[in-house]
Order: sequence, then structure tokens, then C-alpha cells
Amino acid sequence: MSTTSISATLAQTQRDAVFQAIATIKENLPFLVDLSADDRKALPKMGDKSRAFVSKALEVATQNPAFLPRSFDIDEMRKDVQLFEALYPLLLSLTQLQDLVDDTSLAVGSEAYAAALQVYNYAKVSGQGTGLDTMVEEMGQRFSRKNRKVKSQQVAP
Repeated sequence: MSTTSISATLAQTQRDAVFQAIATIKENLPFLVDLSADDRKALPKMGDKSRAFVSKALEVATQNPAFLPRSFDIDEMRKDVQLFEALYPLLLSLTQLQDLVDDTSLAVGSEAYAAALQVYNYAKVSGQGTGLDTMVEEMGQRFSRKNRKVKSQQVAP
């Protein structure tokens, strides 16, 4: 496990710029949909293995439209395939960016939590009688456990 020390800040102007960039992305992709968990489960998935199959099926449909029912819309299939192929590199890039943001957030959160633990431990040991008792007690509530079972013992008379 590597220990990465992150010493950085994120100015409000930088955050605003990132949020604006995200808004711009959403504006440029007005067709995005938000599927429910059930919808996601119900849909057939197209992954890397299926891409060649779909391309071959589009080629077959384009070159041999006579065997397809009249209601089958080859142009719509072509648009779907083209949109998928256009979105795929964006998905990869955004997934990589999300992974970097997740990892950085995890690492910097870990650093902040480790520092907080040090403060808590030092305050417990060295802060007695300096007016920190209430604060140490409040911080210690983070580690208190609630009894899962309340045992009621009745003594028979």
C-alpha cells in the first residue's frame, strides 16, 4: 500500500469552473437518460464482446434488408450504433476521471481522519485539565457502540 501525501487546495473559482464544465457536458449531451435499477437490470447489455456482434448485425441488416420486417428501422439501429461508438470513449474518459476523483477523495479523507485521530489521542493524554474535557468526550462519541440487544434482567421475587 502506497502512502500518498496530498497537499493541495481547491479554490472556489476552480470548483465553479469544474461545475461549469460538468454543466457544459450535460448541455452537449441532452439525450442522456436516467434509468432506474430495475430498468438497468432488464436491459440487454452491450459490452466489449458484443460490439463486434452488433457491428456485424448492422452490416448484415444494411446489405440484406429484404428479410427484415418493414417495421424494423435500420437507420435507427445505425444511429444507435453510431451514438454508442461516439459515447464509448467519453465513458472511458469520464470513468477514469471519476476513479481519480474517488481515489483522491479517499486518500485525502484518510489523511484528514488520521490527523484527527492524532489530535484526539493527544487531547485525551495531554489535554486533561485544560478545558478540553468536553470536546474530547464529544469526539469520543465517534467510537461509542450502541448495544444491539438491550438485556432486561428481571429478578424473580
